[in-house]
Amino acid sequence: MKSGTEFFDFQRYYASRRTLVEKSLRGALAAIKPVRLKEAMAHSLMAPAKRLRPVLVLAAAEACGAPGSRVLPTACAFEFLHTYSLIHDDLPAMDDDDLRRGRPTCHKAFDEATAILAGDALLTLAFEWVALNARCKGVRAKDALEASRVLAKAAGGEGMVGGQMADMLGEGKKVSLAGLKAIHAGKTGALIVAALEAGAVLAGALALRRRALVAYGRHLGLAFQVADDILDVEGDQAKLGKRVGGDAKAQKATYPALLGLQKAKKIAHNQLLLAVAALEPFGRKGEPLRHLARFVVERDR
Repeated sequence: MKSGTEFFDFQRYYASRRTLVEKSLRGALAAIKPVRLKEAMAHSLMAPAKRLRPVLVLAAAEACGAPGSRVLPTACAFEFLHTYSLIHDDLPAMDDDDLRRGRPTCHKAFDEATAILAGDALLTLAFEWVALNARCKGVRAKDALEASRVLAKAAGGEGMVGGQMADMLGEGKKVSLAGLKAIHAGKTGALIVAALEAGAVLAGALALRRRALVAYGRHLGLAFQVADDILDVEGDQAKLGKRVGGDAKAQKATYPALLGLQKAKKIAHNQLLLAVAALEPFGRKGEPLRHLARFVVERDR
């Protein structure tokens, strides 16, 4: 896609950043013992995935003028934490899913207890790696500490975990549009916002740019979840790597269920436009993030 007179190769950009992340992820579990725990963690962590959250960390830092390599440990930390959340969400006590990222879910491939421990280990590993980011050249210890706080807040009761609880409480009940937006802002949006904010923090960004990335992330997070809701209705299970129709079966509150598919698609598109508008302060350095927003809405998995 052209920006001005220049061509930006988004596919090449995304592939290179994802490759960088996956190379680090592969070596992250080397010290884990016992072997069964390591295998369970690797089963979920190294399954084919978009790596959206770590790429957002890298892209945010780059938009703020820092090399992505400077924030790579924190980028990996977001993937550790995200994968832990998927392992636990798939458990019989939660969503009771059999398939994730094209593979049997962790508790199906191993057992429930091992899956819980694998998730716990990935969660704690995430915070170890954010702390390790303080050792990277150009990163101040106080910024690594702030990035850790940002991640913790987004992952906990005020963010992802709180959103998941609200989502469960809303099953089979009538949820307002405002209530649905709040559920998604916590369950999905909080970690996306935090990835962008952490990248900005570690890059030493000024407050104006940090706020702009937070605004972008809020719109992107909502667009991502609405697109996810839509894919659960009309997506291809082979491409998604997980079952479709699960939301309806569990009577979950979703945008298509509340508003219908066409209105849900319109909301996703509007959030895309708002996300792109928030990137104005970055000029051409924001181009990867603009393309990422389009990717989130237009993806098929």
